[in-house]
Amino acid sequence: MPRAMLEYTKVVLNKVSFDATLFCREVQKAAQRLLPYELEELRIFINKLVQQNPELNQCLIYLNP
Repeated sequence: MPRAMLEYTKVVLNKVSFDATLFCREVQKAAQRLLPYELEELRIFINKLVQQNPELNQCLIYLNP
């Protein structure tokens, strides 16, 4: 079940990547719900999105260990 939550989070983040405010809000929710090893995988995923949309870089602060 936790794996499904990670995949769902990725889908949601892809859909809201046009707006940095919404994106940050969703990253915050994910940081509260996902397991530590899933957060590391999410961090890698977000870094790829940041390469395409640099304004999303500010949201990485919510994933700091």
